[in-house]
Amino acid sequence: MTLIKNKKAHMLYEILETFSAGIELLGQEVKALRGSLGSLEGSRVVVRGGEAFIVGMTIPPYQAANMPKSYDPERARRLLLAKKEIALLADKESKKGLTIVPLEVYTSGRFVKARIAIVRGKGKADRREDLKKRDAMREVGRVLKNR
Repeated sequence: MTLIKNKKAHMLYEILETFSAGIELLGQEVKALRGSLGSLEGSRVVVRGGEAFIVGMTIPPYQAANMPKSYDPERARRLLLAKKEIALLADKESKKGLTIVPLEVYTSGRFVKARIAIVRGKGKADRREDLKKRDAMREVGRVLKNR
């Protein structure tokens, strides 16, 4: 079940490869995510010291009165990946023009996971072309429906 999505990712980026990773969270953060609180806008994945982190993901307090004063809603959250996957991500991240972004946070059984992707940014012309294709497909669907 999808908890939160990065809605702009498909429009802004060309997705090259996707991965599924566990996320290291606090109990209150899991409750907040299950309540559909949180945002992936502007977040990305960085690899530091052999570990991968989601930076810029916002998870507000589930119950603000019960959260410790030191709680940071935008703290870096560690991703749980295999060493080979982390090495591959580090290699791709170092290449020019490629970045790693989270696409969605979802549950798999009792675990909270993130779907991340290696992406390349789209230019303005590419985005316009995608919008034209989507409009054309929508028009074809309307015509076929009304037959």
